[in-house]
Amino acid sequence: MQSFTLQPFTSPKTPPVPQTLQLTGTIDRRENFLTVHYRLQGLQNAQDLCDSLTIAPPAKIPERRDNLWETTCFEFFLGLQNSPQYWEFNLSPAGHWNVYRFTDYRQGMEPETQITSLPFQVNQQNHQLDLMIEFNLASIISATQWLEVGITTVVQDCAGTVTYWALTHPGDQADFHRRDSFIVPLESEHF
Repeated sequence: MQSFTLQPFTSPKTPPVPQTLQLTGTIDRRENFLTVHYRLQGLQNAQDLCDSLTIAPPAKIPERRDNLWETTCFEFFLGLQNSPQYWEFNLSPAGHWNVYRFTDYRQGMEPETQITSLPFQVNQQNHQLDLMIEFNLASIISATQWLEVGITTVVQDCAGTVTYWALTHPGDQADFHRRDSFIVPLESEHF
């Protein structure tokens, strides 16, 4: 299991990032099961997350949806080692989700039809939101393939300001698709 801390993208042209937020978590691959746990929290004296951020309420029936990244959304990217191919996973706190397949950097974007559901758990308290997903990669990736992972989150506050969080921001603008930001290597546990 590997721990991570996401960093906000900052530049002179972007709005200031709230100093009260932290985005941390863990990622693990055992056999061909991937587990990702995100924790979005305000620091001790922070205002209630529900009052300061746009967090969609739980949906009665979570479904596959497009454009989840337009508001608060937890994301990760799985790339095959030594291949330009990768997948983008979008997870809304409401329970909605999507997975897209790409043939190369921002090219060939298609919904990944091999994944037809993507259940995950969301637990929200005053100063903290936890999102955890565990699923079998077998429908898209074999257990012997090494992965390169980018872990990201889009956070929108109640004023509509959007900030972009990632393991690293190698460019001069926020771009989660850059392959040099897929910095977590994952192999199957027994290989």
